[in-house]
Amino acid sequence: MTEKIITLEDVELVAFLGVENSNIKEVAAAFPQSKIISRGNEITIRGSVPEIVKINEILDALLLHCQKYGKVTTELVKNYLNPNKNQTDALPGTKEDEEVLLYGTKGIVIKMKSPNQLKMVEAAASNDLIFAIGPAGTGKTYTAVALAVKALKNKEVKKIIITRPAVEAGENLGFLPGDLKEKIDPYLRPIYDALDDMIQPEKLKFYLENRVIEIAPLAYMRGRTLNNAFILLDEAQNTTPMQMKMFLTRMGINSKVIITGDKSQIDLPTKVKSGLVEAYKILQGIPGIAFIELDGKDVMRHRLVRDIITAYDKADAEKAAR
Repeated sequence: MTEKIITLEDVELVAFLGVENSNIKEVAAAFPQSKIISRGNEITIRGSVPEIVKINEILDALLLHCQKYGKVTTELVKNYLNPNKNQTDALPGTKEDEEVLLYGTKGIVIKMKSPNQLKMVEAAASNDLIFAIGPAGTGKTYTAVALAVKALKNKEVKKIIITRPAVEAGENLGFLPGDLKEKIDPYLRPIYDALDDMIQPEKLKFYLENRVIEIAPLAYMRGRTLNNAFILLDEAQNTTPMQMKMFLTRMGINSKVIITGDKSQIDLPTKVKSGLVEAYKILQGIPGIAFIELDGKDVMRHRLVRDIITAYDKADAEKAAR
């Protein structure tokens, strides 16, 4: 009798093994001549060489599915065990699967919900630097985080770096407790919320503790060269021109950068120029840099948000005309 041990990595154990190892029990039932034992993150297979090869192929396919979609169901296991059955509803490659950007946690399916979000995704496929500019609620940050997580899961990059400038939006950071990172963390809550939707809690904790995913204020980027990374600069309208230039020159080999911002919500002092506005003017026409403009039609929040943005835009236009 031959024995093979498979070590499970980069996968949430419950999502792969099933509740009380139900998925592994399903595989074991299909191969009664072999013994399959699951302990911790290891699966031990004992049996004849031909059966071990077959079991290993099935488990490898299920692992790939779990790493991509975040979960393996008992019904899916049955489909892999019976390849002659119609599997179009369960297996990758369907039209619906092509429309999905990422499979998140708790059954969340992350798709592009507007034409301009689709433009962001298409631009990221063919450009290394993308500016996504638009009002609140258009999904620009969420889509950018999803693209970064997808790249990490597909091993296109080795780490994700998410940053934003430490500029108060009517509040004073100095009165908040802790160091600069602890002060800025509450402002990064939308980033954490997006990551919670996309990565299993245990895996996200591991990534954060081991700096595979790094979330830090923009000031922490100075002097670094960011290689093999997916880098996201959020709230970029609050960078100064000097900060924007510093950030842009951090790009290293095999890096992809998405910069998101809203030109209507600049919190800088009155006489300070926005680095986002300046970069928008300076960098037009450079190959490898794409600018995606989102607007009120892309808003995915409460229906009133779109009307509110339209009303403010109208008021700003009237003020500028006067």
